[in-house]
This record gives sequence, C-alpha cells and structure tokens, in this order.
Amino acid sequence: MGGSHHHRIHRPGDSPVHRLPPHCKLAAAAAFAVVVVATPRELFWAFAVYAALLAGVAVAAKVPPGFMARRMVVEIPFVLFAVALPVIGIGERVHVAGLSLSLAGLWAGWNILAKATLGVAASVLLAATTEPRDLLLGARRLRMPALLVQIAMFMLRYMDVILDEMRRMRVARESRGFVARDLRHAPVLARSAGALFIRSYERGERVHLAMLSRGYTGSMPVIREMTASARQWLMAALLPGVALAVLVLGVL
Repeated sequence: MGGSHHHRIHRPGDSPVHRLPPHCKLAAAAAFAVVVVATPRELFWAFAVYAALLAGVAVAAKVPPGFMARRMVVEIPFVLFAVALPVIGIGERVHVAGLSLSLAGLWAGWNILAKATLGVAASVLLAATTEPRDLLLGARRLRMPALLVQIAMFMLRYMDVILDEMRRMRVARESRGFVARDLRHAPVLARSAGALFIRSYERGERVHLAMLSRGYTGSMPVIREMTASARQWLMAALLPGVALAVLVLGVL
C-alpha cells in the first residue's frame, strides 16, 4: 500500500498514544463507544467521568483543546437536533426559564447530546493520533472486509487528487472573471461539478487499467505488517476498561 498522507485532522506527534498500534486504538475506541451507548442516560456522573477520561487521553497525546473543538464542529447537526427535541417533543411538559418544554424531549436531547459528543471526541482523538493510512491498515488487521478496506484506501489516496482538480477548475473560472456570489451562478457551478465527475471517472478508469497492467489481482500488497505486544493491548484497553468499570458501578 502506498505512502502516507498528512491530513488536517491528523496531528503528528510522538506521544504514548501516537505510538500505540492502530488496530489497538481502533478496538479501544469502538469498545469505549459501546460502553458510552450502553450507559443509562440518568447516570450524569458517569458521562462526566467518561469526558474526564477522554481529556486525560488528549493530555497524554498532547492534543490541544482548540484542535479538538475545531474538529468537533461536525457534531453541530446533532446538537441542533438535540436542542430542538425539548421544544417539539410531546408528553408531559415542564417550565424552564419561562419556556414550556417536553420532559421526554429533554431526556432524549440530553441522551443524544452526551453520547454523540463523547463518541465524536473519541473519534477525533483517534484520527488526531493515527495516520489515515494506518487506520485502514489497522482495520485490515482487525479482519474488516478486505474489499471495504481497499475502497476506503483508494478513496483516501485519490481524494487529494480530486480536491486538487477542483482547485484548478476554480482558479480557471476566477482567471476568467467568474466569482460565485448568488444563485444566478448555480448553473456554472453545476456544469463544473459535472465536468469534475467525468474527469474523475475517466482518471479512475486509467488508474485501474494501469494497475491491471502491473499485475493487480484484487488485493494490494502490504509492505509492513503491524503487530502489538501484550503491554500495548493493555495500555489501549485502559480507556474502555475504566469506562466499563464506571458503568458497572453505576448500574449496580
């Protein structure tokens, strides 16, 4: 598989979290997400402990709070939906600051907001401390379907190529005096999107033919096999393990 790519969501470093094998971190993040989802929404203190655990991982990985906050804007649609639930919800109503809110909506909104925020934060930390290519190699190591891993690998590899093509098309439009300002310019942008699709499709065909001519048989060679020691697995298991202990204490 090809060389590594540096993406803005990844933050290079040499912390203990960065040095963990990617398949260990993937398994730990998935297990942590399962524990968070399984936590009853009434256990407010448990969610606070989970947040503290993630903050500890961020400190160990030397990931600044500002970096985390900027990458978590992807959660905004979930936040808006969670905020709207108490207003549009039905059933018993309670009055908060002069507003009539649905009690069931408040619980549902809190449940979505807390669990989604923790899940997104864990995903951001995983991506910040692991190269995208290594994440896919880790998924392959965890026996994810090889076809899905290859599709994701090709998408990662050629995303930069397509983005660069978009940039060149934008520069060409602007060099001819075109700047999109309102809906009247939508037809031009639509034609550009169509041209980009055709160019990307044709390039993909050429790449596929080139791969076949070089002996591609449906699987990419792996240059470096990833292994993990028992100590590394234990370190990765600390986050979901402590979270599971918190959940058990809260339920009992």
